[in-house]
Amino acid sequence: MINKVILIGNLGKDPEVRRLESGAAVARLTLATNESYKDKSGEWQTLTEWHNVICWRHLAERAETILKKGSKVYIEGKLSTRKWTDKDNNERYTTEVIANTFRSLDKKEGGSSNNFPSPQDAPATSAPADASKEDDDLPF
Repeated sequence: MINKVILIGNLGKDPEVRRLESGAAVARLTLATNESYKDKSGEWQTLTEWHNVICWRHLAERAETILKKGSKVYIEGKLSTRKWTDKDNNERYTTEVIANTFRSLDKKEGGSSNNFPSPQDAPATSAPADASKEDDDLPF
């Protein structure tokens, strides 16, 4: 089974970072993606979709130091839905993107921009040495 999300968009506000009692950092990002289309009258319309993104530990710390409101960012992660109870005792559900990696796409001084993740952006976990053997059985 596959649960993978790839988004490129702009941050709607600065990352909100907090630290848990354990010391782990958690960042909450609000990312806007846009889709344009022509309506029946031939006029261009833009739809904006807002995504809630969560970064943990070292990713949260990186987000805090390099991302800001308006930053263009590439994010890879997975969808996660959690259930919670509001103050009126109603059950609510929230769907979030749990980021595995992100990359700022803002232009650096000097005019270049970073387009896609590099090896240093990879998640902290690594595949086992014999992972390539398992790939041989994949149907695609």
